[in-house]
Parts: sequence; structure tokens; C-alpha cells
Amino acid sequence: VQLQASGGGLVEAGDSLRVSCTGSGPPLSSYIVGWFREAPGKEREFVAAITSSGDSARYRETVKGRFFVSRDNAMNTGHLQMNGLKPDDTAIYYCAARRAYLGMTSMASGYDYWGKGTQVTVSS
Repeated sequence: VQLQASGGGLVEAGDSLRVSCTGSGPPLSSYIVGWFREAPGKEREFVAAITSSGDSARYRETVKGRFFVSRDNAMNTGHLQMNGLKPDDTAIYYCAARRAYLGMTSMASGYDYWGKGTQVTVSS
């Protein structure tokens, strides 16, 4: 599956932004979709993930209650809704896919397919 992230941009602290991930090739419904981010000088870190059916999600502790992950399998897309953005959320955001039968993981090494990232910048 090939992935393409979109929807990043420059916002102010407290604003909301939604980034999306579009899959092509095999149906995205066969994959867990994960979201990761990489800030300058920092390692890539897990943000959120959602099961192939969308019935369960996992979040990084620091984004719980602010970020919400969803998916639309009919449209082969996944979304990461980010509310109450903070300057610390500034990073390149990546979506990734992992075959559904493997189960959920927050480890970047567990995802086989990655899209090009989209930049999210939050000004103070």
C-alpha cells in the first residue's frame, strides 16, 4: 500500500488542524493506520493508531483528549484531528500502515509502509 499524508500547515497555539492519510493499492481496510511525528533534533515518536475497522485507537499520553484518530475505509483514508495545538506539537507528521493481523503497536519499526510527511507548525 502507498500512503500520502496531507493537511499540514502553520497554525497558532490553541488552533485545530486535521491531517489526512490517503492509501492507494491494496485496500487500507486491511491495515492498522498509525501516526508518528518527528520534530527537529528529536527521534520519531508515536502519536496515535487506529485498528483496521476503526473500533479501537491508541494515543500518546501527551495528546490524549486533544487528538482524535479516525478512518473512512470506503474512501481509503485516515485522519488525525488535532485540537488545542501547542508549540510542542510542531513536527513533521507521518502516517504509516501495518497489516491488521499483526495487531496494534506504537513502535515505528512495526509499520511497513510509510507516507511522506506533512509539516505541522504551531506558533506561540
